[in-house]
Amino acid sequence: MACLLTTGRELPCKDSVGGIKAVYLADYGTLGTLTVTSGEVTAISDTPDLYQFDVKGNSNLEQAITSSRENGTTFYEQTLNLTLTKLDLATQQEIITIAKARPHVFVEDYNGNYFLVGAVHGADISGGTIVTGAAMGDLSGFTLVFSAQETLPAYFVTASVVTSNTDATQIEP
Repeated sequence: MACLLTTGRELPCKDSVGGIKAVYLADYGTLGTLTVTSGEVTAISDTPDLYQFDVKGNSNLEQAITSSRENGTTFYEQTLNLTLTKLDLATQQEIITIAKARPHVFVEDYNGNYFLVGAVHGADISGGTIVTGAAMGDLSGFTLVFSAQETLPAYFVTASVVTSNTDATQIEP
């Protein structure tokens, strides 16, 4: 079977920026059926609570493509690195819960894009730190690494799917 290419790509304008603005966590299995149109989630059948975590700087989403000609397989390793500044008890308690869970993670970037990490299998915290820092300018906070393995890259998501399900409850550290 031939896998035929379908198009090329022009050099885009220099009008995008890097970085993540917020992530939204949903309990695993609460999304229901995803309506996916041309690679974008345009609707979900259930109404999960999405818990918003605001981030700024030092947070990113990276997706590694792993393809094996020998095994005839391709999958995507989705890695989300988050930095939550300022240590506080309430955030630490929530991280304890998240570390035991396998949430679906929606990521909002500074270009207005939303992505769904762990759409089918959920995402696990695979690492992180709770750090006080040593010098006055060092991070005092939390770093979290979420990992997910999926058969497709993180879906783009229509903004209203996220914004209409976001729970207003947030920790104020």
